[in-house]
Amino acid sequence: MSEITLPTVWILGGPGSGKGTLCDKIVAKYGFTHISTGDLLRDEVNTGSERGQELVKIMKEGALVPTSVVMELLNEKIKSKVATSKGFLIDGYPREKKQGEEFETAIKPVDMVLYLESKDETMVQRLLKRAETSGRSDDNLETIQKRLKTFHDNNDPIIEAYKSKVVIISAEQSAEEVFAEAEKKLDTLVASS
Repeated sequence: MSEITLPTVWILGGPGSGKGTLCDKIVAKYGFTHISTGDLLRDEVNTGSERGQELVKIMKEGALVPTSVVMELLNEKIKSKVATSKGFLIDGYPREKKQGEEFETAIKPVDMVLYLESKDETMVQRLLKRAETSGRSDDNLETIQKRLKTFHDNNDPIIEAYKSKVVIISAEQSAEEVFAEAEKKLDTLVASS
């Protein structure tokens, strides 16, 4: 266990549930560092490294990236930001219960889990709309459906394992309403840390 004492929040939700949007609002208000595991992985892919090339294959399949790779990238990123951050938002991680346990052992126990709950139809519509401008190779219907299945198969055990720390927020509402709900919980967390 390291010396990290800053509040740490996991943001969970299916692809297209609004995690990135919520994180932007939290960063603006609270000064937290937003760490998207998806962005960390895409950055690694863009380096053209051998590890990046392996990640391309895995991501095209819509499968989960090995925990060891994600933990390495997360740990490096968090340690590089400890001195300048007021807290950490970990977006899109853990993807499965075992990853959560490994995060808590290697980095620190999570303080809160914000879960953006959304209907599959809503997430598909949002992702297809995003695909028009994102240029992301994983924003196509076939891959979206694989990503949703992977998400559902792995998310329920996480929510169950961390239920004492989970805050469920409906992602069917507007981004402003989602943030207002998150804000109430984060104000309490920040005040107590």
